[in-house]
Amino acid sequence: MVRALFNRALQARHAGILMLLAVCFTLGGAWFIQLVLGIQPCPLCLEQRLPYYASLPLLVNLILQIRHDKPYVARTSALWVIILIAFAIAGGMGAFHTGVEWGLWKGPSDCTGDFKPAGLDQMLAQLNTVKVIRCDAVAMRIFGLSLAAWNTIIAGCLVVFGALSLRQWRQEQADQGSNSLSQ
Repeated sequence: MVRALFNRALQARHAGILMLLAVCFTLGGAWFIQLVLGIQPCPLCLEQRLPYYASLPLLVNLILQIRHDKPYVARTSALWVIILIAFAIAGGMGAFHTGVEWGLWKGPSDCTGDFKPAGLDQMLAQLNTVKVIRCDAVAMRIFGLSLAAWNTIIAGCLVVFGALSLRQWRQEQADQGSNSLSQ
């Protein structure tokens, strides 16, 4: 039963919608944590949202392409691959941020490292003008994992799920023989 449900989810008409819902829930969760819980994102957290924002119109376009009676296989496949690249970038950014949090490497200088003002006047000026959210400090953990680690997991799952769904859709298109790859 689980396998049948998974195979049904992999069907292109369902996969596009499921990926779109996953992106909306991921972004909605990030906004909820920021606006409702009051946990401000660091610069790396904000950057990790960009691939998800970019994928929104692409996913809507993909859903419309797939629902077309005779989709252009090459165009739809290329769109799908671009979406998978966006998810892979989001996952890579999450993995980088997780490494910064774990101290495996240094993050951007504007949100990591020690605060070392040259003098009291400089320190007071910086305190009045700059509110730095640290990239190397975990602001919130869910089930023991930071939000950056969860982003890595979510994006990785989207890449795998999307790739499996693309493979199945391409096989269905080849079996139907209604379109050639040159379109």
